[in-house]
Amino acid sequence: MARNVELSVDLIACTHFTQPSDVAWTTDATGGQALIEFAGRACYESFDKPNPHTADNASYLRHVMEVGHTALLEHATATLYLRGLSRAASHEFVRHRHFSFSELSQRYVDPEELNVVIPRLIADDEALLRLYHRAMDESRFAFDELLAALEEKLGAQANGILRNKQARQAARSVLPNSTETRIVVTGNFRTWRHFLAMRATEHADAEIRTVAVKCLKVLQPLAPVVFGDFEIATLSDGSEMATSPYVTDF
Repeated sequence: MARNVELSVDLIACTHFTQPSDVAWTTDATGGQALIEFAGRACYESFDKPNPHTADNASYLRHVMEVGHTALLEHATATLYLRGLSRAASHEFVRHRHFSFSELSQRYVDPEELNVVIPRLIADDEALLRLYHRAMDESRFAFDELLAALEEKLGAQANGILRNKQARQAARSVLPNSTETRIVVTGNFRTWRHFLAMRATEHADAEIRTVAVKCLKVLQPLAPVVFGDFEIATLSDGSEMATSPYVTDF
């Protein structure tokens, strides 16, 4: 039987800021948020903080977002490692072309067990869940049968690595959209905000919304000012969504 997997999102890299030694400036922030402030002040040589209303980092960054000077957010980046999302969700994710992606290859990695992400509407219904598992079992059976037949068909191929890759790339065509994938995603803070604004909304696909909210929960402690304006709410079906009062487009 197909095994359902849980979504996990881990922060694996983020911006480190090193201040030039000859610039007389201090800030109460670190990492990406410090870099954003530095980049903004560098535009006007305002390292002496002439405006008391934006003297601290939080006030400065909020002002940046309020006036729409969000190009500054592109200097700071975060890299997340996501596991337990479906191929369907990753297909939606990679449409956000300003990210950089490295995704699990089905041409090289053989799904020894068919790990899947079961849609909530199906998981909560016993009859639908039985139908779902039957479909997944049939897909796995078809994959195994095709893979064995393809490996036999390509038996004359001397290069074993190439033979296995060719067999898997053909057999994987019968694997379902709900098959688990794993993906490393790098984006600047502006790109992450845009993704969250588009995908954490209640109108987004249910799974990618879950992915977006989980990413937000990882990003908010990293950069609480940049992502702190997103508010998480619970919908009537028990799932979560998030929205921001700021415009976060490109």
